[in-house]
Amino acid sequence: QSPLVESGGDLVQPGGSLMLSCATSGYNLDYYTIGWFRQAPGKEREAVSCISNLDDSTYYAHSVQGRFTISKDNAKNMVYLQMNDLKIEDTAVYYCVAQYLGPLRGWDKPSEWQYWGQGTQVTVSS
Repeated sequence: QSPLVESGGDLVQPGGSLMLSCATSGYNLDYYTIGWFRQAPGKEREAVSCISNLDDSTYYAHSVQGRFTISKDNAKNMVYLQMNDLKIEDTAVYYCVAQYLGPLRGWDKPSEWQYWGQGTQVTVSS
């Protein structure tokens, strides 16, 4: 399977914004649900968001609800994570993940996702 390739990570001040991109060539977005996880130093991987292949329904972790928005462009094979009002605690490596036909129930569990990108670093600091 082609790799998932994240980009857009950067150093940003608290309250700032970033958009992460995930190139998903090789993953037909009509059949693959795409998500984002993150991992901060010394912490476990944490689910951030995902977008369903079925109906584009979206799911968010409580910690990012209202600040982050996931979207996709099927024609370009791209998935995006718009992150606004960033907080220091958002600092982490962000991973793009993919799973054929789901998951939705249990989407917040790393074990439910088969394909992972290499990650992109987001640092929120003043």
